[in-house]
Amino acid sequence: MAAASKRTTEKLEIVKGSGNVFADFGQPDAALLQLKAVLAAQIIKALNEMGLTVRKAENLTGTAAADFSRIRQADLKRFTVDRLMTILQRLGREVRVSVEERKM
Repeated sequence: MAAASKRTTEKLEIVKGSGNVFADFGQPDAALLQLKAVLAAQIIKALNEMGLTVRKAENLTGTAAADFSRIRQADLKRFTVDRLMTILQRLGREVRVSVEERKM
């Protein structure tokens, strides 16, 4: 019997996440990474809903097609939150930010 097909009796522990996968994995700047991921997801959603290729998105927004490709690939290290928000606005989306106090 191959190792991959062996049954395991090991019990898996179920752990509820915090809602921020970056924090769950101990990433520094987890809140910033989460915010950038949410904004990027909204950009991708807008591109899909509008049926835009990266070239069409470039023509519409003035943002380089390569940047849209990076966003689609979740390569967000070159992007600031402000820049992602600006791209969303250029795609005709309203961006709202709210801040909530969290008790520690």
